[in-house]
Amino acid sequence: MQDMIKKIIEADDQAKKLEEANKKACEEEKKRIEQEAAEIYQKYMDDAKVKIEKINDNMEKNAAQSRAETSAKQESILIKLKSDYEQNRDKWVDDIVSRVLN
Repeated sequence: MQDMIKKIIEADDQAKKLEEANKKACEEEKKRIEQEAAEIYQKYMDDAKVKIEKINDNMEKNAAQSRAETSAKQESILIKLKSDYEQNRDKWVDDIVSRVLN
């Protein structure tokens, strides 16, 4: 009987040790998963930053190109308006004076 009680106590001690080891393994696995999740998140964020920087660079290049094209068009229109003014100013002045006086 004494031997049986001793075996039961030993089995209980072993069960407690197994439970402790299992608990420790679960905690370690949880920490590993949390670490892995943090690494995946950081990698995703780093990739997103790179993509955002590329998009911003492209947008800035497109905006600069658009500004340059608009500026060139405005310059062209200004030259044409000045040319039209130089060619027609006397006629326009005469027309205005004529309309005002008539």
